[in-house]
Amino acid sequence: MGKRRRGGRNLNGILLLDKADGVTSNGALQMAKKMFAAAKAGHTGSLDPLATGMLPICFGEATKFSQFLLDADKRYQVTAQLGVTTETGDADGEVVETRPVAVSEAQVLAALDRFLGEIEQIPSMYSAIKHNGTPLYKLAREGITVERQPRRVTIHEIKDARLESEDRVSFEVACTKGTYVRSLVEDLGAALGCGGHVVVLRRLSAGPYPQERMLTLEQLGEIKAEGGFEAIDELLLPLSTSVADWPRVALGDNAAFYLRQGQPVMTSDRPMDGWVSVYQASTDEFLGVGEILEDGRIAPRRLVSD
Repeated sequence: MGKRRRGGRNLNGILLLDKADGVTSNGALQMAKKMFAAAKAGHTGSLDPLATGMLPICFGEATKFSQFLLDADKRYQVTAQLGVTTETGDADGEVVETRPVAVSEAQVLAALDRFLGEIEQIPSMYSAIKHNGTPLYKLAREGITVERQPRRVTIHEIKDARLESEDRVSFEVACTKGTYVRSLVEDLGAALGCGGHVVVLRRLSAGPYPQERMLTLEQLGEIKAEGGFEAIDELLLPLSTSVADWPRVALGDNAAFYLRQGQPVMTSDRPMDGWVSVYQASTDEFLGVGEILEDGRIAPRRLVSD
């Protein structure tokens, strides 16, 4: 039998979706894919159903660059309930313990300061990390607990922290990939001696993308109703924006040709090492990303198909 043809439109670009509360990341992805009638789509890092905010959706060729958004820094707005510990570390879990809360805003600020910089986190049993191929949250739902290795993450910034009430604290946090905000809040509650869990979590940004560009599914639906596919297609960001903060290298036509054939190429205008975004100088076309080799050549790593 012949290979079944994939249905849907072949479009390329990145949508900054504002995920709604109560929807899984995969559920939001499937709804966006259906709205655009896209043949191929993927998201760039799961948000808990409770969480809202930025979920970049990659269509078509953009899926080649989704890993770089997965690896990017993130920023969140957090509200934590102190005095109550839950199984999952958020408001969706069963209450495990309640304790009295008697903390000042100064104590909260001092406790949060301890988490700045590089820290170790033990992932929750209700995380999507896999143990022998099975996500931890599936094991947890079966009553199984396994040992988890600590992970090193970096908290770049914690700002605008304040007590909203005697037992609720809000703050904004900027962190590296793999940071569990639920674990951060649980650790904050432990440091304050009262426990705590996340009640509101909103991702404000991912990598180079600001929150001002986000759109909800409802907004997309309204735009599509007025202008059809053409109107919503215009909202997609170019593939190059996924690595907009990387060093940029422009290649001459000959070098661009050979790079597209999968061959490392030499150019004088380049960094000494690391990964770069690559363009064709004569057309300003984004070709993909490459890595500087020891001999100074640029090796293609992810290229946009013609």
